[in-house]
Amino acid sequence: MNLNKGDFIVSDLVKNLMYKRTNVYEQADEKLMTSIFEFAEDYKEFLDSSKTEREACEYVVNAAKEQGYQPFEFGMQLKPGDRIYYNNRGKNVYLIKIGEENIAKDGIRIVASHIDSPRIDLKQVPLYESDGIALGKTHYYGGLRKYQWTAIPLALHGVVVRMDGSVVPVKIGEDANTPAFYISDLLPHLSAKQNRKALSEAIGGEDLNIWFGNIPYQAAENKEDKTVKNNILKILNEQYRITEADFLSAELSLVPAFKAMDIGFDRALVGGYGHDDRVCSYAAQKAIFDEASDSHTVMVILADKEEIGSEGPTGMQSALFTDLVDALCDSFGVSSAAVRANSKCISADVTAAYDPNFPDVCEKENSVYLSCGAGMMKFTGARGKSGSNDADAEYVGFLRRLFDEYGVIWQTGELGKVDAGGGGTIAKYIANLNIDTVDLGVPVISMHSPYEVISKADLYEMYLAFRAFIQ
Repeated sequence: MNLNKGDFIVSDLVKNLMYKRTNVYEQADEKLMTSIFEFAEDYKEFLDSSKTEREACEYVVNAAKEQGYQPFEFGMQLKPGDRIYYNNRGKNVYLIKIGEENIAKDGIRIVASHIDSPRIDLKQVPLYESDGIALGKTHYYGGLRKYQWTAIPLALHGVVVRMDGSVVPVKIGEDANTPAFYISDLLPHLSAKQNRKALSEAIGGEDLNIWFGNIPYQAAENKEDKTVKNNILKILNEQYRITEADFLSAELSLVPAFKAMDIGFDRALVGGYGHDDRVCSYAAQKAIFDEASDSHTVMVILADKEEIGSEGPTGMQSALFTDLVDALCDSFGVSSAAVRANSKCISADVTAAYDPNFPDVCEKENSVYLSCGAGMMKFTGARGKSGSNDADAEYVGFLRRLFDEYGVIWQTGELGKVDAGGGGTIAKYIANLNIDTVDLGVPVISMHSPYEVISKADLYEMYLAFRAFIQ
């Protein structure tokens, strides 16, 4: 049979054989648009009130109490229908809903995210004076580009534990009635030498010194005591009843003082500090509170220390996760090994969105795009998938079918080109315990910067994905 050029017609069947991302906004009706934008307003309030893991933990615990969740204690006997939370040192929280199905056969549906973000911490002996300026020494936390944290307003958040054991909460720089803080940078007129340095070397870790004050302590009797540092100590003691030695038992962090705001004329995007990974954390805790289904046992994990390797008692490498699973199993007299083998986990962490300003670091076919839904990363890691979980095809297939059934819009991609860099999540720590795990997260522009950007549509689709998973 001879065919002419005009005989080639792309049928609907052929189109259905292709993979194509769906832009949420292209197919959203008025009802969906309203839901997307209303959900984002509540999220912005969370983002502004939860700039550290302590604040995010407090927010979620308060929300859990309002939903009728009870604090869990080891040794407690659990039963279907129970709603419990475990507050781990005020920096890591577990939300658990006990379902009706047999957890030995059905396992646990786990959504694991993290609530810490890159920031700048004060050192334990931070205060010093140089040439009439009181400054604070810092140690940055997580992977950040140091030059981005200069010449912007910063707020001081955290706690100080005094000698008597009392805890002083600190939150300065978030409103007009309190001062902000600052890290200086060179003016362009005098930066010729700095400009010749590599971007990663232009600002060193020991250059990230916080400006605290400029007025000497005039009330001092001795001239040598009329220093700016002493004036700062006087202010700290008057306002917070703390001494310089109290910094030894303090956790104080500098975070951007910016507020979350809509981005663009169409307000489709949200700019703010800490999208990584509070955007997934917010969607996860909302999903477990909003979803009425009682079939599965569900666990939402909001972990700490992901940005520095998930170490310590509040990180995902802690034994607490397995301890809690064991406690659930003890209540029902079932094997912990069987429960873990039959459990399923979504490692809910953000991923890098394709940025048309910097196309060279991404491979377009395997990138995630803003407003095309939650982004699934079958594997993360670096180069040859080093440090990656690399989820099973069968588990990815399970989620494909689930999301299709519930009409969830999602996409797939990688974290940039193969040799461009890479990154990791908490997925591998959970997968190492014989639990099917895959990364699913909201695409982010300018990740780890003081002001990241996400799409409202992706945030909402992430929430819908969690609800489908819980159901």
